[in-house]
Amino acid sequence: MATSSVKSDAGHAGGGLTLTKSGANNPNPILHGSMGQAERAFSAGSTFLSGIMAISASQFIGALLKLVDPKFYDSYMAWTKESFAVLMTTITQWWAPTVVRVSGDESMKGQLYQMDDGTLKCNFPHRLVLMANHQLYTDWLYLWWVAYTNKMHGHIYIILKESLKSIPIFGWSAQFYNFIFLSRKWETDKFRFKRALNGLKNPADKMWLLIFPEGTNLSAVTREKSAAWAKKTGTKDMKHQLLPRSTGLQFCLQELKQTTNWLYDCTIAYEGVPKGMYGQDVFTLKSSLFEGRPPKSVNMYWRRYRISEIPLKTDEAFARWLSNRWREKDYILEYFYKFGQFPADEPVAALQAVKGKRPPNHRKAIATEVKGGGWDEFLSIYGPITSAAGALSAIDMTEPLNFDMLLGQVAKAQHMNL
Repeated sequence: MATSSVKSDAGHAGGGLTLTKSGANNPNPILHGSMGQAERAFSAGSTFLSGIMAISASQFIGALLKLVDPKFYDSYMAWTKESFAVLMTTITQWWAPTVVRVSGDESMKGQLYQMDDGTLKCNFPHRLVLMANHQLYTDWLYLWWVAYTNKMHGHIYIILKESLKSIPIFGWSAQFYNFIFLSRKWETDKFRFKRALNGLKNPADKMWLLIFPEGTNLSAVTREKSAAWAKKTGTKDMKHQLLPRSTGLQFCLQELKQTTNWLYDCTIAYEGVPKGMYGQDVFTLKSSLFEGRPPKSVNMYWRRYRISEIPLKTDEAFARWLSNRWREKDYILEYFYKFGQFPADEPVAALQAVKGKRPPNHRKAIATEVKGGGWDEFLSIYGPITSAAGALSAIDMTEPLNFDMLLGQVAKAQHMNL
C-alpha cells in the first residue's frame, strides 16, 4: 500500500492540487530543470489567471442581462462556460499534453468517431446524465473536454462539494454556471437539489449533468474510509474505486427521467500510476504542468443505459443496480491495470482473463489528444472585456456613465459571436 508520507499528503483537502510538491514515484522523467519550471509556472500561471479573470469579469458584466433579456443571458453564460472549457483545454494542450484513448462497449456503437485530423468526435445526445468513477482531481477536466468534442461544453452542469463554492473566482464562476453544490447532508441538500434540477427539466434545453457517485476522488484516506464502510455494512469493497453513494444519482434520474433518455457511464483510468499508489499523489499540478510529467495516457471506457430501464422506484433496487455497475467497472479497471487496455468482452469475462482462465481480448480504442481550436478560439475568451474597454474609451468621462449603453454595446458584440 501507499507509504505514510503519501497518506499524509492525501489527507489534505484538494490532494494533488499542490503547486510545490512533485509527484511521488511519477514514472515519467522530469523534462524541465528549475529555470524551465519557473518559466512554465509563470507562463501557465499568467495564462490561467488572465483567462479566468477575463471570464469572471465577463460574467459580472453580463449579470445585468438577466434583468433585460433572460434568454440571451442564458446563452451568454453558456458562452462563458464554453470559454472556461477552451481555457482549460488550451492549458492542457500547451503545458500538459497527453494521449487520450477512448473506447466503449456495444451500447456505444455510432457514438465515438475519429476525424481525419485525428481529433475525437462524439455523437452523444443533447441531454444526458453522466456518471464516472473519480480517480483524480482532473477527471472533470477531461470529461468537460469530451463535452467540448460534442459541442456541449457550454451546457455541462457539475455536482460539486459545497466547500468549492467559496473558492475565489472559481467558486463565483461555478455559481454563474448553475453548478450544483451539495453539503452531503441529505436533509439540507434535497431541497437545493430539487430546485436546481427543476431548472434543467425543459426537454428543449441542452444539458449534460455530471455526477461522481463516489463523492470524492480516490486517495489513501478515502480508500480507508471506503474499506471501513464496506466492513461495517458487510459489503465487499472495491479494489480500484470507492464504494458509490446511490442517493444523489437516484434523485437526479427520478427528477429528469421524463425529459432525459440516457445515463452515460465513463470508466476513467490513468496510465503510469504505480501499484499501491494513488493518481492524485503521482500526478500533481507541479509534476504535470511545470515538470512536464502529465499522465502517460488518459483512458476512457464508455457505456450507456436507458433511464427508463433502470430500477428507480425503490432505494434498495437502485442501490443494488448501481453497486453491480460499479463492480463491473472494478473488473474493467482490473483488466486495464493488467493489460494496459480495456476489454472487448463483458466485465466478468474480462476478470477471468485477468486470472488467466481465458485469453485477453482488447477493445479497439481511438487514440487522440486534448486539443483546442487555435488562437482565434482562445482569444475569444477576452471578447467581452475588449468590447467593454472599447465602449468605455468612446465615453465622455465628463458625463455620467450610461451603464445601459455600455451593456448594450457588449451585448451587441456578443450577439455577433453567439
